[in-house]
Amino acid sequence: MTSTEFSSFLDSISKYPLPVLDASIPLQKYIPLDLSVTNPDLQDIDISSSDILERYVNTHLSVHLGMVAYGGYKETRNIYRRSDYFNQDNVETERNIHLGMDLWLEAGSQIITPLDGTVHSFSNNKNFGDYGPTIILRHRVDDVVFHTLYGHLSLSSIESLREGQLFRQGEPLAQLGEASVNGDYPAHLHFQIIKEIGDWKGDYPGVCSKNDLEFYLPNCPDPNLLLKLG
Repeated sequence: MTSTEFSSFLDSISKYPLPVLDASIPLQKYIPLDLSVTNPDLQDIDISSSDILERYVNTHLSVHLGMVAYGGYKETRNIYRRSDYFNQDNVETERNIHLGMDLWLEAGSQIITPLDGTVHSFSNNKNFGDYGPTIILRHRVDDVVFHTLYGHLSLSSIESLREGQLFRQGEPLAQLGEASVNGDYPAHLHFQIIKEIGDWKGDYPGVCSKNDLEFYLPNCPDPNLLLKLG
């Protein structure tokens, strides 16, 4: 299946949104958020500080009367420059292009399963600026197998998990973690679709370099094909 065919398949799974957050949150309360290098509002903000970034996100939600801020797919961001885990000397190899969708809301908020799936793997990715606790689910829909990744979770979300554990669509999966455990970010979910996961376990790149974009983008299609936000 080509990347174009895979994207069309994902879009066809449901004509309705497949939520990963509390399904009672109205769609009009999801507010787009731009954290890209081209956003002029961020030029004078120290987004390397989780506290300052959190205030910016919360203000954005307050101004727009929202409950969840979302966005970030294919976004080039400066925030990763604070961490040696992402930062490189060469602009071509610097990992700063986001491959998933972020959904920003309070720590402790519940994550639900968008489609029936089993636990492929999980891990606590502790690098500064990394995912923190992470769950990867394996899905099979119409004999097509793919994976979804959930990053920046609470530690309790992975404490009693086991590989192969079944989660039904709409069932609680995890909770969002605080900055102290989630890689030092304001509370949010990193949600990513992965076509071919290879040998990765409990982790998969959520940010890539310009050089690697040609490989990762077809393998990680737009999460909005499932979420259908806006």
